[in-house]
Amino acid sequence: MTRESPRPAALEWRVFRGSAAVAAGLLSVHQLRARCWARLRHNVYADSRLARDHALACRATLVRVPIGSVVLAGPSAATAHGLRTVAGPDDPVHLIVLGDRRVGASSGTVLHRVPLDPGDVCRVRLAGGDDEVPVTTPARTAWDAAVWLPLTDAVALADGLLFHKLVTPALLAGVAARLADRPGGRRAAHTLSLADGNAASRAESLLRVRLFLAGLPMARARPPVLPVRPPLAWPEYRVALWCAPDRHGEAVMINDGWLVLRTSPRREFSEVVREVRAALTARGCRTKRKQDVVESALSPNMR
Repeated sequence: MTRESPRPAALEWRVFRGSAAVAAGLLSVHQLRARCWARLRHNVYADSRLARDHALACRATLVRVPIGSVVLAGPSAATAHGLRTVAGPDDPVHLIVLGDRRVGASSGTVLHRVPLDPGDVCRVRLAGGDDEVPVTTPARTAWDAAVWLPLTDAVALADGLLFHKLVTPALLAGVAARLADRPGGRRAAHTLSLADGNAASRAESLLRVRLFLAGLPMARARPPVLPVRPPLAWPEYRVALWCAPDRHGEAVMINDGWLVLRTSPRREFSEVVREVRAALTARGCRTKRKQDVVESALSPNMR
């Protein structure tokens, strides 16, 4: 360490066990309390210049478990594959424990003991990390998320994987068919069938699914309409919902006979539902009650 840099070179931009750094003579117990280190977990520290995101939480968790005992899964695997908005720094890290390995439960970690086929695992480098770590493949990641997460979050995760071309609809259908007899298989198949790879953001995905759960038909994300791609639309009823700041092309749609609605994060969701429902009804659509949709999505035959 020097006056210019209080961090040993071996620990710069790293995640490490505090006890190991002390045992190696790199730091003292007192020095671990310095501002240049961030305490992430019990006995786990990191260079405080590292971004506090879910990738860092994953790195902190993997430091604590035996090598070769776990695989990152669900939203944590999606983060490893590059989806930075599916989980935050304080969200739990999801791990699948391999075989009969002994891994102790700890705060901030969710352990799953479920079968993994060899083809369901790959290795990627976490953002900021040096080494590749085992994670579930994008298709298996989407399937696990569909079993573990609320419908809105699971569909948004699958949308993101599709949008970034990490999976294809055929791969999602394939994993749903292959794992159909596993617990949660029917729920996962239903969830993955709702995914739309044209959704350009998590916010669009969440709004699309929330409107569906409110009893409206599932909107299509950014379908080609003339020279325009509205964020959400029901082409069969010629109704579009603009939830993005850029409204380029709205006038073209209106002139072509479309009903173009607008919303923003500041609006009450119930108001948006009422407005969209009224527009769809005016165009001949018969919508469902919210309770009917929710009961269908959560019915025993979907689990």
